[in-house]
Amino acid sequence: MSEVARPIVVKLGGALLDRPESSPALFAAIARLHRARPGGVIIVHGGGAAVDRHLAALGMTSERREGIRITPPEQMEVIAGVLAGAMNTRLVGVLRAAGLPAVGLSLGAAEIECRKTSAFSFDPGRVGEVVGGRGRLLSVLLDEGFVPVLSSIGLDAEGAMLNVNADEAAAGVARVIAAAELVLLTDVAGVLGADGVLLPRLDGAAIEHGIAAGWISGGMIAKVRGAAAAARSAATPVRIASWSDPAPILALAEGSRGSAGTCIEIDLSEPVAEAPTEGAATTS
Repeated sequence: MSEVARPIVVKLGGALLDRPESSPALFAAIARLHRARPGGVIIVHGGGAAVDRHLAALGMTSERREGIRITPPEQMEVIAGVLAGAMNTRLVGVLRAAGLPAVGLSLGAAEIECRKTSAFSFDPGRVGEVVGGRGRLLSVLLDEGFVPVLSSIGLDAEGAMLNVNADEAAAGVARVIAAAELVLLTDVAGVLGADGVLLPRLDGAAIEHGIAAGWISGGMIAKVRGAAAAARSAATPVRIASWSDPAPILALAEGSRGSAGTCIEIDLSEPVAEAPTEGAATTS
């Protein structure tokens, strides 16, 4: 796939997922980005807050440990019903209202290969990780002008469902499809420097310097380290931008990447920083 035809993967997260229909300007911008890029756009989403509400309504407890949602087998169908069912269909509807031919899928349906994660010292239940895939179906859809919309529900080798962290799911899709870039749309505009000004670009060394100096702090530590891990995993730049302002997506559509959030690029020869577990992004 040529550089110009490589797609952009956009991960939707944060408060946007509670009311996606209330942000028509964002979805209009995504439509413009999809039409402007020969490679098109792939959307990946989670929906942790909706999962929490649904589990609570059913009297089920939501437990998190080391930054992930513990996923007992008896909760898996409920979680999949929210993410691959209601949330996915809702986003497809919003995109179609914006004039895009969106197609709802899950990781498993899109031939993204997953397995139960072994990254923790405890058993997290049906928590998965992306291990590969062919991306053939996604390429066919993109070639025909469709916008694939993927929930973060995967399948293991036996066909059983897995709950995959949405950021990791997006990084896995970006890796499989050889994306030009991964955009994480979240509740913040990007990373602010010591002077409070939005930083257009960061690398691994700058991230660790900012953490040590204190101008990257609190929940932003997990966010930037997670983005750096995604950039390393996907072997592509990762951009942190806000869903509440369509300007970064419009800038990407116009080829003006410098003004679109904070772009994190990782030298793959850099050592991997150990991400903190406290306050890390949770599995949706």
